[in-house]
Amino acid sequence: MNLKRKQIIIMGAAGRDFHTFNTQFRYADAYEVVAFTATQIPGIEGKLYPASLAGELYPEGIPILPEDQLPTLIKKENIDAVIFAYSDVSHEYVMHKASDVVAEGADFWLMGTGRSMIPSSKKIISICAVRTGCGKSQTSRKVVRLLKEWNQSVVAIRHAMPYGNLDKQKVQRFSSLEDLETHECTIEEMEEYEPYIDMGCTVYAGVDYSAILREAEKEADVIVWDGGNNDFSFYKPDLEIVITDPHRPGDELAYFPGEVNLKRAHVVVINKMDTADRENILQVKKNIRRINPGATVIEAASPVTVDDPESILDSKVLVLEDGPTLTHGGMKYGAGTVAAEKFGAKEIVDPRPWLTGSLKDTFEKYPHIGNLLPAMGYGKDQIHDLETTINATDCDVVVIGTPIDLSRIIKINKTTVRVRYELEEIGKPDLVSVLKHFLENE
Repeated sequence: MNLKRKQIIIMGAAGRDFHTFNTQFRYADAYEVVAFTATQIPGIEGKLYPASLAGELYPEGIPILPEDQLPTLIKKENIDAVIFAYSDVSHEYVMHKASDVVAEGADFWLMGTGRSMIPSSKKIISICAVRTGCGKSQTSRKVVRLLKEWNQSVVAIRHAMPYGNLDKQKVQRFSSLEDLETHECTIEEMEEYEPYIDMGCTVYAGVDYSAILREAEKEADVIVWDGGNNDFSFYKPDLEIVITDPHRPGDELAYFPGEVNLKRAHVVVINKMDTADRENILQVKKNIRRINPGATVIEAASPVTVDDPESILDSKVLVLEDGPTLTHGGMKYGAGTVAAEKFGAKEIVDPRPWLTGSLKDTFEKYPHIGNLLPAMGYGKDQIHDLETTINATDCDVVVIGTPIDLSRIIKINKTTVRVRYELEEIGKPDLVSVLKHFLENE
């Protein structure tokens, strides 16, 4: 009997959506993925998920369309089900999207961890978070650093950020700064890859995470999954470490799929304890005990340092922060702000009078950003807009709160101060004890 294939749309943001397709629909002839819809990432819509990645069931590839076309697409294509496949959104937001879909007559699906987590022949340590901007990157770096000190063969695999030519991004391997140029990385990608390169650790990323894993397994005995946003791991972890943020108490229970991460965690890190209010810390601890009482809890801070604190003192500063932390992460400050206040800036200059091009759109979409400048750079045009805005802003010093040397990417006509931050545990247990126990018992 020739049954009609179920018509599917996958809602995404160039990450979980592609992974969902690759692991669950690429070879499933009972389903036809009609389109991906995209949000969060500027310029991703209008592209094509290429036939080379989509497989023989999709000889013409799969269109990537703006999410605001979803109601029309459901009607036009007689869609049976819409799959929600992006991250760091509130539970309320997810259900509003579900209501939109159900009202048009289609089913609304959330895919579970079971079939989407690819198993590995090597040890997998996943490091995820309950929100963007909790401190996952510095936690991942510390885990890698410890493993390398103990002579473990380790590589990192970073959550998907394929914003360029998808054909060329199936499997990406980064072990030098030249690799960043070869793969035409965006600023967001460089923020994640460059710190690993600086510490002598190879990092993989791309589109096809099954193929990526097979390559990584060839050169490592331990693989560290460095998650993006608050998504859960693409791989089946042997140890799950999840970061929480007491500056946003309650978010660990109110955001998807951050709550999934918290419920699954073997180890929960409460970060930023040196700058958070005591009552907020207590609330986060209470929530952890209530929904995951068996988890090991590590208390930690991420103190900031700068290379030239005297430059900040009594100066008018423009503060650049990590882009996703301010945008869909919802934060109103970051490491750059902490550094500006700690080292005595006279004023944090509002960049909005000097915004150029696409950055105007960013501030319209995320008005809570206020007088900070997110280091947006999803393409050459946006990087140019960022450079132009920085150089036009009336300030004495640019405080760079991103984890890369931004002056290597753009030309800044002012004094720059780079902010650094690393994870420091407070007391015991700590990552040393957790990782040693893990390695000894695997």
